[in-house]
Amino acid sequence: MAIPQRVSLITLGVADVARATAFYESLGWRRSPSSQDSITFFSMQGSALGIFGRGDLAADAVQPTPGDELPFRGVTFAINFDSRDEVDTAFAEWVAAGAVPVKHPVAAEWGGYSSYVSDPDGHMWELAHNPYSPNMPDG
Repeated sequence: MAIPQRVSLITLGVADVARATAFYESLGWRRSPSSQDSITFFSMQGSALGIFGRGDLAADAVQPTPGDELPFRGVTFAINFDSRDEVDTAFAEWVAAGAVPVKHPVAAEWGGYSSYVSDPDGHMWELAHNPYSPNMPDG
């Protein structure tokens, strides 16, 4: 069997599920009806984002519970926008919602436009415009 080339679900371990859920909802994201008190799901285009307690996620993955101060995890999530103006607007909206500005939007050496924010639990998101990789209708 060939392993399917797709990502079905990304789960973020967070300190407080309700607080993290409120943060993402303040961006205009709508939680899935399959959400519960202990886990929130947001339907993405072709996949889902889960918000789950950090300790519960560690236990599920049979890992030690991480502390509150986590180093850079070596993973970022990215949203590709259709223009630089959309990146600027999204960056401002994320920061207004409580994200920490990490890298303000700037022209990138590879020809695009890029910025970084971290959510209240330190998960890094790149907000970018890549003119060489336009968005497809299905995301």
